[in-house]
Amino acid sequence: MSADVLTLQVAIDFPAFRLRVDERVRLSGVTALFGPSGSGKSTLLRAIAGFERPGGGRIDLAGAVWFDAGRGIDVAAYRRPVGYMFQDARLFPHLSVAGNLRFADRRGRGAGAGYTYDDVVAATEIGGLLGRGVDGLSGGERQRVALARTLLIRPRLLLLDEPLAAIDRGRKADLLPYLEQLPERFGIPALYVSHDIDEVAQLADRILVLDHGRVIHHDAAAAVFDRLDLQPLAGRFEAGSVLEGHLVRQDARLHLGYVDVGGVELSVPLDQPAEPGHRVRLRIRARDVALATEPPHGISIRNVLPAVLGALDDQPGTAYVEASAVLSRGSGAPVRIRARVTRAAVEALGLQVGMPVYVLVKSVSLAR
Repeated sequence: MSADVLTLQVAIDFPAFRLRVDERVRLSGVTALFGPSGSGKSTLLRAIAGFERPGGGRIDLAGAVWFDAGRGIDVAAYRRPVGYMFQDARLFPHLSVAGNLRFADRRGRGAGAGYTYDDVVAATEIGGLLGRGVDGLSGGERQRVALARTLLIRPRLLLLDEPLAAIDRGRKADLLPYLEQLPERFGIPALYVSHDIDEVAQLADRILVLDHGRVIHHDAAAAVFDRLDLQPLAGRFEAGSVLEGHLVRQDARLHLGYVDVGGVELSVPLDQPAEPGHRVRLRIRARDVALATEPPHGISIRNVLPAVLGALDDQPGTAYVEASAVLSRGSGAPVRIRARVTRAAVEALGLQVGMPVYVLVKSVSLAR
């Protein structure tokens, strides 16, 4: 079954900011709206939800028109089949957890969704919270309840506006698995707003990158992360690569998994057992990659991969150069890994585009 397409032709003018978007977004899995603060991500999401009225343009989902300035159509927010989750949970303080969920469940009945109240409670693991008041919940618990309430509306599209921004990194890591399972488990695509590149790397199947109110990239997650010109938006020390592959085998004693990425095998830390063949996504920060012109000996780094240097991108005003290396053992689509090296290292090693190198991956994060 083909994915629905969300057509976005949005023009919004504020005194000091203009948003101009003209995109067709294929709604499959999670599409991240990524970019720095003030780039227009939340404004675009609010326009889709009906909370912000564009000055011009059109918004439709699979032919159902929600907004059309030329035809005078502006469907009220409460009539649009979307579930909106905010940074703050916005739970009803006078109702228990169960009361909050039942309110949404009554509203969502008849929407034709293939899941029940019990399915949502089980998926978000909040059965033990149902009898509690919302004021006594932790930040992570509140967001899980808010997520469950949003699902019980039975929307056609989830709009997630930085739902993890208000909680600490530890609780954020606990919540990410609940978010990443949503599209497959409930059949609901999601638009996910974030300026946190690690969140995007873990969750996103596709990425729409905004900067100063305009879309500058829109592609599959791996293709967007492979672009060297994303680095200024990602943050000086957060640029990197996202690779997708499958688990080949694991070593329970060493807590290591071995992942095949296009014919290239990488070892990664594996805290929990997983079945061979399990699809995974790897996040490798450019700062955790080194380059060598000869095979190294007597080092602790386990991932030493022959490659060809594909690009060297100067970072003006810094001591660094962004490099892109193409792994030479892969089959099918090229496997690229980004490295952040110093200008001094480039000169000392005589690095040039097209020369053979060895990629040394110091740390690999198992993102999904």
